[in-house]
Amino acid sequence: MALPRLGTQSTGPGRCLSPNLQAQEAPAPVTASSSTSALSSSPWSAQPTCRSDPGFRITVVTWNVGTAMPPDDVTSLLHLGSGDDSGGADMIAIGLQEVNSMLNKRLKDALFTDQWSELFMDALAPFNFVLVSSVRMQGVILLLFAKYYHLPFLRDVQTDCTRTGLGGYWGNKGGVSVRLAAFGHMLCFLNCHLPAHMDKAEQRKDNFQTILSLQQFQGPGAQGILDHDLVFWFGDLNFRIESYDLHFVKFAIDSDQLHQLWEKDQLNMAKNTWPILKGFQEGPLNFAPTFKFDVGTNKYDTSAKKRKPAWTDRILWKVKAPGGGPSPSGRKSHRLQVTQHSYRSHMEYTVSDHKPVAAQFLLQFAFRDDMPLVRLEVADEWVRPEQAVVRYRMETVFARSSWDWIGLYRVGFRHCKDYVAYVWAKHEDVDGKTYQVTFSEESLPKGHGDFILGYYSHNHSILIGVTEPFQISLPSSELASSSTDSSGTSSEGEDDSTLELLAPKSRSPSPGKSKRHRSRSPGLTRFPGLALRPSSHERRGASRSPSPQSRRLSRVAPDRSSHGSSRGSSEEGPSGLPGPWAFPPAVPRSLGLLPALRLETVDPGGGGSWGPDREVLAANSLSPSPQGHRGLEEGGLGP
Repeated sequence: MALPRLGTQSTGPGRCLSPNLQAQEAPAPVTASSSTSALSSSPWSAQPTCRSDPGFRITVVTWNVGTAMPPDDVTSLLHLGSGDDSGGADMIAIGLQEVNSMLNKRLKDALFTDQWSELFMDALAPFNFVLVSSVRMQGVILLLFAKYYHLPFLRDVQTDCTRTGLGGYWGNKGGVSVRLAAFGHMLCFLNCHLPAHMDKAEQRKDNFQTILSLQQFQGPGAQGILDHDLVFWFGDLNFRIESYDLHFVKFAIDSDQLHQLWEKDQLNMAKNTWPILKGFQEGPLNFAPTFKFDVGTNKYDTSAKKRKPAWTDRILWKVKAPGGGPSPSGRKSHRLQVTQHSYRSHMEYTVSDHKPVAAQFLLQFAFRDDMPLVRLEVADEWVRPEQAVVRYRMETVFARSSWDWIGLYRVGFRHCKDYVAYVWAKHEDVDGKTYQVTFSEESLPKGHGDFILGYYSHNHSILIGVTEPFQISLPSSELASSSTDSSGTSSEGEDDSTLELLAPKSRSPSPGKSKRHRSRSPGLTRFPGLALRPSSHERRGASRSPSPQSRRLSRVAPDRSSHGSSRGSSEEGPSGLPGPWAFPPAVPRSLGLLPALRLETVDPGGGGSWGPDREVLAANSLSPSPQGHRGLEEGGLGP
């Protein structure tokens, strides 16, 4: 076995951790006050430069998609460039509003990942981005991505949401948020959809105040949104342009005299009068109003209503003031400096009556907490099954859980549960400081490819240790293939089991702890149990799906009561226990190709529950699969 190498090594203060930041020099920011920022087109910052830090780049996107289907490509929207990793972001936050949330669409999104989330994961995975967290409140969605090698330095990920529609009972309006600590600095991303129409400015202010007051997070760090070191506030904020009539607004747009409209923009006016907006910064509005367009065109509304154009879609940020109390991280002032490098709309997207808006920021930290909690060691290449040994060391401050696990991922994986194989971190003590686990031969992928190992922490709900890419080159096994075919043939047609909508207290890899999302609004009624059963005629016959995985795959769930074995399998997913469930990639996303379904209630305490000794459901009965498309729900990856 080759000498092992260490993953996620610390580089010390002031040095860059990520390979894509090594050659980048932070641009010299132009410091400006909030009163002059709206008229300045130069990059500017809110605090003096932290010159020793190489910078951390964040892209924020907001888009009211108007219940439309996703476009084919979002590369330009995400500023991904031509594939040169050195020019991209380190973290991307995407806020969507008015995603189709009709009942039939939500049922499909419960069975499959919603199409918008799929689109962004597929677009970002080739650039080494992994979904860190997601939260959905009806049609309002927030997705947060980061480069996989930053994951060990992202901690305390939590989500929250607040409904403000219909007096707080309906989630068509409101806000969803994701907070986390990045290299020791507390960041919060807040995506809002506020009330529409010109005369609702005061209601928009009240809704924003409600969201800020109700959203609270757990732990010793920042508890309220404004307690964080840095807050990004974005979304369809629905502020309009007052006083000027439709003809003057269009004239100013056509003649490129946008500055004449700035002073009558409701949000610009509110910055000077609403105390709640004190400290929020926004770049210059050097792009045309992003609402309202005829769908499929770049023409403003030509319908009978002839809505007046407006900058409804906005991105603002606020850095915690030095005098605003100690940082949640315990450090002193000038701990964080923010520079906005671009703020623009994307006219090339015409699927909605809104244009998406994106902003790019450079964060520079006065310090970085860059010590990984877990360091993984792995050989440069696995060419024999006996080389599939992983050694790791844990920091003394790390509180491990018996539900921690180590996943094997292909390079380009999309989220923490997109593993090829896993093994529970029930370790063997090697020398008192180093531990090791072993992947079983049958769990290893056959053939040649590049892979990454990651240590998933149940308590932190994220990968807290990752390796650099390494290669696996194992010969394919014809015997294993024939065995799989035989198993599928013998069990085809057996399907009388029940598929439950799984409870949140799952202990599967990404156990229920990933659901660190709470709603602070009056909640709608929850169903005690709900099951999806194939109809009787579908049970009797073979699946009509063209999916090659329609035959039953025998899987065994890991036994949580057994601590003697640390082996896993690519076919036996952690979803063998109740937990987030998903589907093999080959299963088509159209419900028309699936067996007919009927809804039945299930006694949560009855015999329909899953157990570690029960065989996991067949693929043609919509069984959970650790390798398939996983549903995204409020608070993370799950049903």
